[in-house]
Amino acid sequence: MVYGYIRVSTDKQTVENQRFEIERFCKQEGIAVDHWIEETISGAKNPEKRKLGDVLNIMQKDDVLICSELSRLGRSLLMIMSILNQCLEREVQVWTIKDNYRLGSDISSKVLAFAFSLSAEIERNLISQRTKEALARKRAEGVVLGRPKGSKSSRVKLTGREKEIMRLLDRGWSKSRIARHMNVHRITLGNFIQAQLLDEN
Repeated sequence: MVYGYIRVSTDKQTVENQRFEIERFCKQEGIAVDHWIEETISGAKNPEKRKLGDVLNIMQKDDVLICSELSRLGRSLLMIMSILNQCLEREVQVWTIKDNYRLGSDISSKVLAFAFSLSAEIERNLISQRTKEALARKRAEGVVLGRPKGSKSSRVKLTGREKEIMRLLDRGWSKSRIARHMNVHRITLGNFIQAQLLDEN
C-alpha cells in the first residue's frame, strides 16, 4: 500500500500544493497513492493524537508513506527521528519529495536508524539529568521545593503514579505532554515532580 500524507498547521494553509507535489512524484515513479491522509493540525502534536499515528499503526511491511518533506511529520527533530525509527522497526518505507529522502531496508537506513535511536536516548538522558541538576541546585541555594506548609495539596491526583511519571520523563516526554496524558495541569505536575519525585534522588 502507498499512503500519501498531507499536513497543514492552519485552515489558512492549503493542502493542494502538497497533493500536487505527491501526485506528480508518483506519476514520475510509476506508482499510485492507495490512500490519502490529510489533516490540519500543529506538527508539535504527538503523532498518537494525529491521523498520522493511526496510519502508522496499521501500516505493514513494505508499505510506503509519501510526504512532501520531513517537516510534515513533526516540528522537532526528536519527534521526526522517533517516527522514522518506528517505521524502520516495522519495515515501513518513508519517502519525501523535497528532501529526496528514502527510508527503507537497506544498510544505510539501518545505520541511520541506529543513529536515530542513539540520539533519542542521549537526548532523553540529557533532559533527565538537566532537570535533576537544576532542582539539586535550587535545594543547595535554600529554595524550598514543594507546596508551602498549610497550603492546599495539588498532588492528590498524582499520588501513586510516581514510577509512571519517571518512566515517561526517561522516555523523553515533556512535562506538558505528561500532564495532558494524566489529565492534570502542567503546573500541578511540575509541583509534584519537585516536591515528591526529585526529593527521593
